[in-house]
Amino acid sequence: MTTRLVHSVTFKVLGIGLLALLMLIPLAQVNDLIREREGRAHEATAQIAARWGGQQLVGGPVLVVPVQTRQRQGEATVTVETREYLLPDRLGLRANLAPEVRRYGLYETVVYVAELNVEGRFAAADLAALEGPGREVQWQRAELRVPVADVRGIRRVSPLRFADRELGFGPDAGGVAGVAAIAAPLVVDPSSLAPQLPFAFELTLAGSERLAVLPLARQTELRAAGAWPDPGFDGAFLPAGHRIDAKGFEANWQVLDLNRRIAQRWSESEAAGIALGDSAFGVSLVRPAGPYQQNVRAGKYGVLFIALTFVAFFLFEVLRGLRVHAVQYLLVGVALCTFYVVLLALSEQIGFALAYLAAAAATVCLVGGYAAAVLAQRRSGFVLGGLLALVYALLYGLVASEDYALLMGALALLATVTALMYLTRRVDWYAMGPTARGA
Repeated sequence: MTTRLVHSVTFKVLGIGLLALLMLIPLAQVNDLIREREGRAHEATAQIAARWGGQQLVGGPVLVVPVQTRQRQGEATVTVETREYLLPDRLGLRANLAPEVRRYGLYETVVYVAELNVEGRFAAADLAALEGPGREVQWQRAELRVPVADVRGIRRVSPLRFADRELGFGPDAGGVAGVAAIAAPLVVDPSSLAPQLPFAFELTLAGSERLAVLPLARQTELRAAGAWPDPGFDGAFLPAGHRIDAKGFEANWQVLDLNRRIAQRWSESEAAGIALGDSAFGVSLVRPAGPYQQNVRAGKYGVLFIALTFVAFFLFEVLRGLRVHAVQYLLVGVALCTFYVVLLALSEQIGFALAYLAAAAATVCLVGGYAAAVLAQRRSGFVLGGLLALVYALLYGLVASEDYALLMGALALLATVTALMYLTRRVDWYAMGPTARGA
């Protein structure tokens, strides 16, 4: 008889474990649904960026000048023309971002309009160094190219003030090392150049989510500010100093040519091997964990919480001498999986916090009421409902806390195991009842 009871308990535990693992199937379907909805959100973001302006990557003016050299090919001498790219000696940018949230159907993304003030200088000695034996620099065909990753976002650009002249910008098909650009034609007379050639212009630029700057000078300085409380400073360089508060942020960068992987001067043939984006730095307008990311985090703990609920039902069986059928366990598991679908659907409409409260309350009432009917004890239903509410409160803490999620999860798991060991410490698993020492 004892052996039969032991086998019965063993099979019951194994069956409950199998049902908990079986819940991985609907949870996997929920995760696929989250990824699908997240993919649609990315598509909506791309639609907004296509009309407004994408992630922007900007730099200062780069001097591009054709250079002709005479080379021998067999017995003939031919003239070969290539373009030389020369960076400024100093570049300073001030960027003031005005962000806002744009909607496309159910989905939102952060866009901005940036007011950029760009100034700096070229060194006449650098221009003179372009000349040399056998080289004819075509100064009359020179131009200044300003890289702008998404030129669709240009709202306004002032004339480029170079030395004592004003130059008008126009479209450019060549770009700068693979980055799109606008260009201003420049005729240079190297014999009458001052030692320093200052430049300045203003640019109003629309973009989405991120503004990055290319350190295209021996010394690049950037001061960025915006009314966004959650900036992310990213790229190849972190700011030398920054301030963040509820009203927005301010940050400043200082980058030298020694810090970057870009030469001060390169030829057209070398441009293909230059990855300008690797040296970019700037600010991203980060949104605190979005609803899809939070749904993914919540789903990671799904099997654990289903297992804990099953364990709670099993303890009621053991400690109260009740009987719960496997089908009833299965229905409870399905109800717990439904929580994640309801959470996803509501979070797209009313935000994650309110959606979580509504979905958790509905699930607690559903499972608590079902437990009261199954166990034929209203008090047991209230207890299980309360435990489930506590579990959901813990889950929300894990989802909301990025820095302490692991610590909170570890402590909660330890507390759960401790409670299970304490509650079952006097259970005689051979007889399925309290031991003689128990009372």
